[in-house]
Amino acid sequence: MTTTDTNPTGETRASATVVDKAQYGLAGFLVIAGGYVLYDASTLDKAFADQPVQPYALPYLVGAALLLLGVLLAVATARGDKPEAEEGEDVDLSQGTDLRTIGLLVAVLVANLLLIDWLGWAITGALLFAGTTYVLGSRTWVRNLAIGAALSFGSWYGFYVGLGLPIPAGILDGVL
Repeated sequence: MTTTDTNPTGETRASATVVDKAQYGLAGFLVIAGGYVLYDASTLDKAFADQPVQPYALPYLVGAALLLLGVLLAVATARGDKPEAEEGEDVDLSQGTDLRTIGLLVAVLVANLLLIDWLGWAITGALLFAGTTYVLGSRTWVRNLAIGAALSFGSWYGFYVGLGLPIPAGILDGVL
């Protein structure tokens, strides 16, 4: 595909459109992923014959969507469509990565991993929420701990009671 440009002297000349080849790579990845999902869905056993929606219905839908999106992206790329660059609406792109914040977030996650068996999810989940919000700028400890406790206790009961999946109760074993 070519376009016409006018140079400063007023002459018109044809110029080739630059094609973003990375988009072809993404399109190819989508097609391969969609094909694999479709193949994998075809290997699933039929579950209950009396069910209107079989277990392979959703993978077939997802695989077909991935294939379609990959083909549409390849066609759009061939037509010369290019994605717009991120303007960084609320992000200062000239600043580097804040390694202190990333390090503190990693420390909070590692502390959660080390303490979850001993203290249990209900406690460490609240500490994880409160620590993460503190690292990201919130300074209201009581509110953060209350929200974290509500989320962690709710998720503990949701998984343990609702789904029957055991989550470490830690020192609250027998209380929860």
